Amino acid sequence: MRAWLMDGYEGVEKLHLAEVPVPEPGPGQVLLKVRFAALNPADAFLAQAMYPAKPPLPHVLGRDGVGDVVAVGTGVDKTLMGRIVGVVRSSVGVEAWGTLAENTVVSAGDIVPVPQGWTLEEMAGAPLVFLTAWQALTQWNEPPSPPRAGSVLLVTGASGGVGVATVLLGKSMNLTVVALSRSAEKGARLKELGADFVFQPQDRNLRKSVMTAIAPKRVDLAVDSIGGALFNEVVATLGAAGRISVVGRSGGVVPEFNTATLFFRRIRIGGVAVSDYERDIAQGAWKRIVERLDATGKRPLVDRVFAFEDIKAAFARLAQGPMGKVLVHVVG
Repeated sequence: MRAWLMDGYEGVEKLHLAEVPVPEPGPGQVLLKVRFAALNPADAFLAQAMYPAKPPLPHVLGRDGVGDVVAVGTGVDKTLMGRIVGVVRSSVGVEAWGTLAENTVVSAGDIVPVPQGWTLEEMAGAPLVFLTAWQALTQWNEPPSPPRAGSVLLVTGASGGVGVATVLLGKSMNLTVVALSRSAEKGARLKELGADFVFQPQDRNLRKSVMTAIAPKRVDLAVDSIGGALFNEVVATLGAAGRISVVGRSGGVVPEFNTATLFFRRIRIGGVAVSDYERDIAQGAWKRIVERLDATGKRPLVDRVFAFEDIKAAFARLAQGPMGKVLVHVVG
C-alpha cells in the first residue's frame, strides 16, 4: 500500500510517499481501507516535535478519516466487514500509524458508523474538532454538561476547525455566541452558521464593542485557540465566575499576563485535551454531538478535497487558515 511517511521532525514538507506492507489487524482491531482523511494542525505540530507524542519513526500522520472495514482481528464482530466507518478519538496518527495511508489499523472500539444523511467527506473531518469543541464547552460542569441556556459564549479563531464546531454546538445549546474572525468574508459566513455577533480581533475597540453588544451581560465562557495578546482582552470581557477553555495558542505566548485579573471575578482557566477522553466517554460525546447537529440541521464544513498525491499542497492550504476541513481523497 502507499503511505506518506514521516522520517523525522523537520515538518510536513519532508513527508514522502512510499510503498509499505499492508498492516494486519490484531486482537480487537479492524483494518480500514481509507477513503478520505482529514488534516489537522496537530498533524503539523507533531511533525515539528511541537506535540507531546514522539512516535517511533517512520510514522504516518492522520487522526481523522473514513473508510471500509476490509479485515478484522480476533474478538471482533465479523459483521463489521464491508461497513463504512469513521475514526473517533484514538491513538491513530499519534502513537500508531494514521490515516494518511491507503490502509490503517484501528481499534474496533474507536470506530463509528457514518451518521445518516452525512457525506463521507463530512464524516472524515468531524470527530477531532467536534470532540475538542464539546470538551471545551462541557468541562466546567460535573458531570460534564452544556452551559446554562442563555449564557454568553465567546469564540476566538471562530473560523477555524474547532472554532466552527464550537459555534455550531454553542448554538445547539441555546447560547449567545460572540465570534471573532480576522476575515470579514468568514465573519459573514459565521453569521450564517448562527453566530449572534461577529467582531474582528484586530479592532482596537474590541473590548468595548463586545461589551456593548452583549450588555448588560458579560461573557460566561470563552473558548480560545489564539492566546497571545488577545488573551488579555478575552479575560477582560468575562463576568463573575467566567471560564476560559484553552484549545490552542496560534498567537503565541500571552504577554504581560496579570494574574490579578482573575481574582475578584473568580475567573477559571482550563486546558482542553481530547486525548484525556476514555473510549466510552468519547463515544458518548460523539453520539450527543451528532444528535445536536441533526436537531439543528447543521453539518461539518468542508473546505477542499485534495488528491492523495497532493498531500503537501493540502497542508499548505491548511496553513492558510481555511474555513472548513481540508481533506485528502485516499482511495475509492
